[in-house]
Amino acid sequence: MPEFMDVHHNMVGITAEALKEAHNADLAIQDDEKVEFKKAWADPESGVVYCLSEAPSAEAVQRIHERAGHRADEVHPVPLVV
Repeated sequence: MPEFMDVHHNMVGITAEALKEAHNADLAIQDDEKVEFKKAWADPESGVVYCLSEAPSAEAVQRIHERAGHRADEVHPVPLVV
């Protein structure tokens, strides 16, 4: 299954609790699109959040994020990993 890294901007001040809540919202519905969210990272100072997932497509990732209430600003394929 392909991997994707998505990016959310404008989340300045996000807390660990809020990041976990958002991640859990994705996990709760990820099976609907055959997406598996693996991990999320955040920089509260810059407001940037990153999520790594396996999914059939970038569109599937975006649909889950939209339904969970936090649309990604960017979704990038990750074709190479070392």
